[in-house]
This record gives sequence, C-alpha cells and structure tokens, in this order.
Amino acid sequence: MNKEINKQLKGRTVLVTGGAGSIGSALVEKILEYPIKSIRIMDIDEHALFRLGRTLKNPKARLLLGNILDKERIEMACNNVDIIFHTAAIKNIEISEFNPIETIDTNINGTVNLIKTAMKTKPKIFINVSTDKAAESSTLYGSTKNLGEKLIFWAGKHLPPTKYASIRFGNVIETRGNVFEVWDEEKNLNKPLSITHPDMRRYFFKIDDAVNFILKCLPKASKGEIYVPKMKSYKITTLAKKISNKHKIIGPRPGEKMNEILIAESEKQNMIEKKDMWIIQPKKF
Repeated sequence: MNKEINKQLKGRTVLVTGGAGSIGSALVEKILEYPIKSIRIMDIDEHALFRLGRTLKNPKARLLLGNILDKERIEMACNNVDIIFHTAAIKNIEISEFNPIETIDTNINGTVNLIKTAMKTKPKIFINVSTDKAAESSTLYGSTKNLGEKLIFWAGKHLPPTKYASIRFGNVIETRGNVFEVWDEEKNLNKPLSITHPDMRRYFFKIDDAVNFILKCLPKASKGEIYVPKMKSYKITTLAKKISNKHKIIGPRPGEKMNEILIAESEKQNMIEKKDMWIIQPKKF
C-alpha cells in the first residue's frame, strides 16, 4: 500500500462519477483497499450499479443513481465529500459523433456542474480523467475532453482551496466497448477481425495500470496540471494477430487519426518530463 496515497485517502469520503463504468468500478475497488471513511459511486446505469454493489459487498460503498447534468443531484452527491474522481463521460467515437448535443452536454456541461458544485462544497482534491484523444483533437469526443482539461486548468488556478488535476492516458484494454470487445465477438462467431487501417497505431495499457496511475497522481494534484503516463504505442494489426490471423479492413471512422498522440506540440513548451510521466502545466492567462 502506497504511503502517500494512504495519507490522502485515510478517513476520507470519496465520490466517483461514472463509478459503475469500466475504469470507475476498477478505481472504486482499488480505493476500497485503503482506509477511507466511505465511497459514493454515482452512475446513470442502474443495472451496472446493482452488479457492482453485489460484487463489492462493502458497507463503505454508497450506490448513487444519478446524472451529472442534474445539478441538485450533484450537490447532494458532493455534500461533505473530500475527494472527487470524475470519470463519467460519453466516449464512444461513433455514438458521440452522431449525438453531438448529448455528448457536449455530458462531457462539458456535466464537468461544469461538478466544478460549480466544488466551488460550494470545497473538496480537498478534484481529479478529472481524460484521454489522449484530447491532444490535437480530431473528433467531437476528443474536443469535449480537451475543453474539460481546459476547465480544470482554469479551476486549478482560480478556485482554491480545492486542488485540481487531469489524468490523460490512451486506451485501456479491459474497458467496455473497445476494439478488444469487438474482436472477441467476431472471433467467437468465426468472423474476420475488423481493422480500420493496417498501419493505424494506438496507445494501450491495462486497467490496473490506469487505476494505479490515477491514484499515484492524487498527492501531486495542485493547480489543474495534466498528468500523462509514458505508455507504449502498438500497431493495431500486431494486436489483432495475437487473437486471429483472419482480418478485414473496414476503413477509419470519421475524424480518426492514423496515430494518436499523448501530448500536443503546443503543450510541449509547458511540459515537465519525469521518469514515468509527463506533467503539462497550465499556460499563464
């Protein structure tokens, strides 16, 4: 157990938005290993909350059904909370492109609601979970997450005493709705695996690495910085070949890049490099 993280979490009341999602639920399970007071798990998916509750079977876990667009619900959820982990988002590329209003509402206005509530309730720390698609964004999802990071930059500078930070990382292998889930379904049906482009590359790591990195950055949160882990980039076809040799090229989806990046060129002048991460500091404004 990490001593620094233990010091931050000991006796604390924690809120995780999107807490029944893939990353949110893994984060909840990890946090429950620490001596917290309680953890509030907020999600709009009733069945996912039900299943998570049965898995956890922990009296410290509070299951909150609610939407981050509901301001009154957010205020109730944030009351007397010490730490907020914000993981709730609409993230599917195709769904977000086809539902732009809902995506903007959730990913931007939902984050604004949480920040406004934090101005009133003054938690000690606010951690925003972002994505590499925010760096030089080419999709609606990436653009909304980029704006979310900018909101956290602003909040970190102007809204003390709460300490703010964003965590930006690439694809997490075990999350629902990703390419591995699609490939598993196709393999089980004896179909060729769908590949957008044979030369496309993406950053991947495991969900345990994602959760551990989020918690590792908890004591470092300060003025809205973005923490970016040093991840490995993989060629999509290389990963697909580990599952099946039968492939079909379906073409990139609208806005998809051939190669995702972790850090935009414009951010490098405000970047600090550490052994296992980069820290992007807010621009002066």
